[in-house]
Amino acid sequence: SPYLSDTMGAGVRYGVPIAEDERISYGLSVERTALTVFSNSSTSLLSYVDTFGDTNNNLMGTVGWTRDTRDSAIYTTEGSMQRAIMEVGLPVSPQRYYKMTYQHQWFYPVSRNFTLMLNGEAGHAAGYDGQPLPFFKNFYAGGVGSVRGYDPSSLGPRDINNSSLGGDQRIVTNAEMLFPMPGYEKERSVRLSAFIDGGVIYGQPTQVPASTGPRFSTGLALTWISPVGPLKLSYARPINEQPEDKLQRFQFTLGQVF
Repeated sequence: SPYLSDTMGAGVRYGVPIAEDERISYGLSVERTALTVFSNSSTSLLSYVDTFGDTNNNLMGTVGWTRDTRDSAIYTTEGSMQRAIMEVGLPVSPQRYYKMTYQHQWFYPVSRNFTLMLNGEAGHAAGYDGQPLPFFKNFYAGGVGSVRGYDPSSLGPRDINNSSLGGDQRIVTNAEMLFPMPGYEKERSVRLSAFIDGGVIYGQPTQVPASTGPRFSTGLALTWISPVGPLKLSYARPINEQPEDKLQRFQFTLGQVF
C-alpha cells in the first residue's frame, strides 16, 4: 500500500564469539521515522498515522545468535548457517513491538560438481503493551530472496487498491541444486542452479482478494561473482498462481547470493 518513509538513526552492535563457528550479538539503536500517507493508502495505514503521528522516535534493542559452518560464504559447497535475530521497540518508545526471525541454510555436496542447498526462514512480529505492530515493520515475500516468479513483496494481504500490506508472519522455503556452467567446470565465479521456492505471508484479513495461502514456483538461475559483487539472474514459473497474483518471471539481484 502506498506510503513514504524517511528514516534516520544510529546504533552500536557487539559480536561475542562463544565457539569457533558460533557467536552472539547484541545492540542498541535510536531511529527517527517520518511517514507520509496518501488518500489512496489503506485505512489501516491512515489510522496508524492518525493515532501515532507522522513522525516517531524509537529506541530499539537487538539480540542475535549465529552458527556458520559453511566452507565459503560465497561459493558454498558444504556446511550450514543458522541465524536468529530479535528486535524490540523498548518500552520508552511510542512503538512497542518485537520482531523475531530465524533462518537455517544447509549445503550438501551430492557429487564433485553438484551441491544441494536447502533454506528455511520463519518470522513473527507483534506489538505489546496494547500497541499494534507498526506497519512499516511488516514482513513481505515474493521475488528474489523468497519466492521467485512473483512480484517483489506481493504475497499476502492487500488493500482496496490491490496493493500489498505485508503481514506479521512469514514462512519461506527453498530447495536449490547448484552446479557449474557446462564447459566452465573450473570457473568458480559462475554457477547455475535449478530451484523450487515456496512461501507465505499471514496478516490481518482484508475485504479484497489477496494472495492468501502458500505460493510455489520453480525455475533456473545463474549466479555470477562479478567484480562489483554477486549477481543472480533467475527465470521462474509459478506453480499454483491464482488470478489475483502478480507475476514477474524474470528477476535479478546484485549484492547477495541468496
